[in-house]
Amino acid sequence: MTSLKERIGHAVGKPGICRRDALKLAGLAVAALAAFSLPGEAARAQEKLKVVGIYTVPIQQKWVGTLHRALTAAQARGEIEYSYSEKVPNTDYVRVMREYAEGGADLVVGEAFGISREARKVADDYPKVAFLMGDPGGPHGSNFSVFDNWIHEPCYLMGVVAGSMTKTNKIGMVGGHAIGEVNRLFHAFMEGARSVNPDVQFKVSFIGSWYDPPKAKEFALAQVESGVDVLYAERAGVVDAAREKGIIAFGNVNDMNKAENGTDVVVASALWHMEPAIGYALAQVKAGSFKAEDYKEWTMMKAGGASLSPFYEFDGKVPAETKAKIEALGQQIKAGELVVKINDDEPKSTF
Repeated sequence: MTSLKERIGHAVGKPGICRRDALKLAGLAVAALAAFSLPGEAARAQEKLKVVGIYTVPIQQKWVGTLHRALTAAQARGEIEYSYSEKVPNTDYVRVMREYAEGGADLVVGEAFGISREARKVADDYPKVAFLMGDPGGPHGSNFSVFDNWIHEPCYLMGVVAGSMTKTNKIGMVGGHAIGEVNRLFHAFMEGARSVNPDVQFKVSFIGSWYDPPKAKEFALAQVESGVDVLYAERAGVVDAAREKGIIAFGNVNDMNKAENGTDVVVASALWHMEPAIGYALAQVKAGSFKAEDYKEWTMMKAGGASLSPFYEFDGKVPAETKAKIEALGQQIKAGELVVKINDDEPKSTF
């Protein structure tokens, strides 16, 4: 039996078939051969991955917004097909996870802080689906990876700036819940401030919600009444209080100077970037090598997962020696020469 290649060769020299037609036939045949012989993994690599996001809060909330921006950017580059569900309560979260898994999702990105055990059970039931979930625990099984916003390093740098700019030596801090991912940021900020100003004191409050700007503003206003002249805005709403009272603030996760009407109020923000983590996960899924891992390193400064924002209009107001110190400390962190301590214990007010 002659091969397709041999038949093409015969056709090139056959009377009645011009060379141009024969070469065209050859090109089509080669393309057909390539398509039929393409390995399964390579075929999948040429397809767009089906990625879904499942969020318990609106995408306007900055933590979820960070995930959404990274996935939207991947979709804009043509790498993935992205869909999402927002404002999904924990009581309904598992059902939504299963629906997406049944629907052919390649990668599920979301948050499992309140349903860790249940989310892991879903991953066990769908071993061919990759799960990348915000979660306080470790990786699970073969396909359940975890991440968190490890931005304590730029929080330390923010604290250095705040400690050098306070006049009353009293700094207020308003957070959502006293859990590890928030506590470590507060402690890093406090440590940075104390490194340049041993006399600084702190007022710490938690509003008991991830998204309640009016309540966060109320707590911040109360702190200002107690004498603070600098606010750490871990939650949305605090910047409004700082503007109203004419004091400065420092932002968290997103760039609050630009995103939350922080012009002339927010000196700098500790930024979280999920692009490196998402990029790594997508590459692993495409290669068929996704496994359960802790993505911590992908959300830290060395990998580009965290950074300190520019000082914008405060650039000329931050002391030159402080800016030089921040630059040097940042390079030391990236080089591994300075390790910012991680403390997940609940921080307490000192006055």
